[in-house]
Amino acid sequence: MKKFIALMATLVLTLGLVGISDARQPRQQRDSVAGTFDYYLLTLSWSPTFCLMHPENEQCSGKGYGFVLHGLWPQYAKGGWPESCPPLTPLTQQERAKGLTLFPTAKLMNHEWTKHGTCSGLGGMGYLDAADKALATVQIPQALQPSTTVRYLEAKQIAQQFRQSNPGIAENGIAILCSGPELSEVRVCLTRDLEFGPCGKGVKTQCRAGDIRIPPIR
Repeated sequence: MKKFIALMATLVLTLGLVGISDARQPRQQRDSVAGTFDYYLLTLSWSPTFCLMHPENEQCSGKGYGFVLHGLWPQYAKGGWPESCPPLTPLTQQERAKGLTLFPTAKLMNHEWTKHGTCSGLGGMGYLDAADKALATVQIPQALQPSTTVRYLEAKQIAQQFRQSNPGIAENGIAILCSGPELSEVRVCLTRDLEFGPCGKGVKTQCRAGDIRIPPIR
């Protein structure tokens, strides 16, 4: 009887530790399933601002980038996103070649595929084709093309410029992000069919009031 009680106590303790370990895992990570999401967030990074903080990055070697593809991110409408969805397979040589026509660096491409692309449920080439189509869907306003001179605009003016160039963008379908006083990113919400759509919970403009600085190209 004593052996049976000891055995049961060990089993209960083991199951309890497993439960604690499982509870400590981020809920978002446990729930991440490829293909299970509501919409995409196309994130365009203003390269000159990135290069102010990362001048050694190969993206910043005098290539004159303006907006570059940061990523195409599957999102949940109620907030949050899936990430690093299994199986975490690397991109093939053919897929990498395609990706390098879209992303400014191989390091960024590999990171975006592993963290976000795997959750699209499209496979490597399918995800990259979707990113290519998303980029073609959003037209960069003429006033925000690469320039050698610094410019100043309010966040709402930047959003307005994008809406004028892309009439389908909804009032709640775009967010402007800043790094301190400078433009950092523009995020556009797209449906799973890569058409303009509303953003989910938590996607909003994050810039100070008044003019924000748009650094010139490097």
